[in-house]
Amino acid sequence: MTSENPSLRPWRDIERRKSRQIMVGDVPVGGDAPITVQTMTNTLTSDAKATIDQIRRCEEAGVDIIRVSCPDVESTTALKQIVRASNVPIVADIHFHYKRGIEAAEAGAACLRINPGNIGSSQRVKEVVDAAKANGCAIRIGVNAGSLEKDLLEKYGEPCPEALVESALDHIKILQDHDFHEFKVAVKASDVFLAVAAYSQLADAVDCPLHLGITEAGGLIGGTVKSSIGMGNLLWAGIGDTIRVSLSAEPEEEVRVGYEMLKALGLRTRGVRVVSCPSCARQGFDVIRTVQTLEERLQHIRTPLSLSVLGCVVNGPGEARETDIGITGGGKGKHMVYLSGVTDHHVGDANMVDHIVKLVEAKAAEIEAGVSEAA
Repeated sequence: MTSENPSLRPWRDIERRKSRQIMVGDVPVGGDAPITVQTMTNTLTSDAKATIDQIRRCEEAGVDIIRVSCPDVESTTALKQIVRASNVPIVADIHFHYKRGIEAAEAGAACLRINPGNIGSSQRVKEVVDAAKANGCAIRIGVNAGSLEKDLLEKYGEPCPEALVESALDHIKILQDHDFHEFKVAVKASDVFLAVAAYSQLADAVDCPLHLGITEAGGLIGGTVKSSIGMGNLLWAGIGDTIRVSLSAEPEEEVRVGYEMLKALGLRTRGVRVVSCPSCARQGFDVIRTVQTLEERLQHIRTPLSLSVLGCVVNGPGEARETDIGITGGGKGKHMVYLSGVTDHHVGDANMVDHIVKLVEAKAAEIEAGVSEAA
């Protein structure tokens, strides 16, 4: 325990990098604001209905900010309707054509994702920046190892941390030369080592918020592992103000993985944190299927609380003592239920899952009622 951080468990403490704060719509990014979770739609943005439907699913999963691609006029035209329908800030993903950036800012985008270097001449960059200023729009500088400038590749021979950071600093200077400071930066790579090294160097060089991501990470399982290793390292070191888990999976899955990553590090708390065993021959019920069903049925719970699901009494009671609700497998189809760490009653196989869902819903309601009374 220290005077600067009087925690009971200092080995759990993460000291976040001190960054300045910007606003993406009504969501603060950087400073002491919570680390936000982002994703990106994969529908045609010109199909406003399909895009809004996907945004709704992401909102239900807890997304804080969502990005949509705007490659053509049809997309920026539909953006007005999408922005009006969305409950979270919209980031417009812009590549190459500066007019799309201007149109997106005027359509109500909260942020533009651009590389100032590929927008074109200084005059064109100025026009995009002026549109962002006029419409209260932030900018994300997106540097990617797969699309580094030719001069940097010639200088360094290959994508490397120094090249990514130099690219980011060049782009930052372009915005600052136009007296624009409401920006955040990403230096993404699909190589975990490269991304972590680049972000670590950039974190020491600038004070702006950083958008973390391991780009093109892969499918749901492989991409989750890869992203967790890379982004987990950075987050544990206190680096990162907003994150996007890039998976070849539906965007709502990216949101869920992002939250689980932050929950594991104690950086965000949302919904049910499940503690469960891998199962073995000692299990008193089918742990794997039970956990899968509970995770699906409890996705609507946003109140932070913990649930332990363990198949037998070896570790079950110990884990249950540390969670709000726990269930431990017992013999003859009777299982012990724990409430607030204390043994409370038994439940049979037949209605076990329904029973646990009701207990979790009741506990969430109790917690929310307590919060409301305190407020």
